[in-house]
Amino acid sequence: MTAGISLRAATRDDARALAELIDFAGEGFGRYLWSQAAAPGQDPLEVGMQRAQREEGGFSYRHATIAEIDGYPAGLLLGYRLASPYLTGNLAALPETVRPLVELEAEVPGSWYVNALAAYPEFRGRGVGTRLLAEAERFASSANASTLSLIVAEQNERAKGLYLRTGYREAARRMLVPFPGLGHRGDWLLLTKKIAAIGPG
Repeated sequence: MTAGISLRAATRDDARALAELIDFAGEGFGRYLWSQAAAPGQDPLEVGMQRAQREEGGFSYRHATIAEIDGYPAGLLLGYRLASPYLTGNLAALPETVRPLVELEAEVPGSWYVNALAAYPEFRGRGVGTRLLAEAERFASSANASTLSLIVAEQNERAKGLYLRTGYREAARRMLVPFPGLGHRGDWLLLTKKIAAIGPG
């Protein structure tokens, strides 16, 4: 049920919501990565907010769509088309926690990548994720991408269940390297979904 949900493009003023929702989507992975770049005494969430306000890069407000319920931010879709060819660069130079994610992204060059999908806890179960995934399909079709892709932790049953119910299927997996605060192990799963690409206009 997705009644009462409205969608809009994110703005720089949404930086706090974007950072919070990215952190929810990654089960604390965002806050962990931001803590590596935080100054002494700085809240890692502030680093995330600064990155969300950038004009370029994957984690930019320009790639984000906000779902609202009754005028309040309820959820987030962050996505874009992956480069083709997808150049991983020097994988050995990447943090161990990040490397398997980049390896999985490289499996689906040119796909429309759902980098993050999340809803605030108080808005879960109201169709926010389903509505945002439908929007992802619309974006992908407009970008002439025939495949959507995303990565989810194998043991994140709630998120994985949503993706499987909406037609995503496992394409590859890599071992998840645990990070502080994560309460499970298992693999990262690359899920994909084929759609009809309609192209611009």
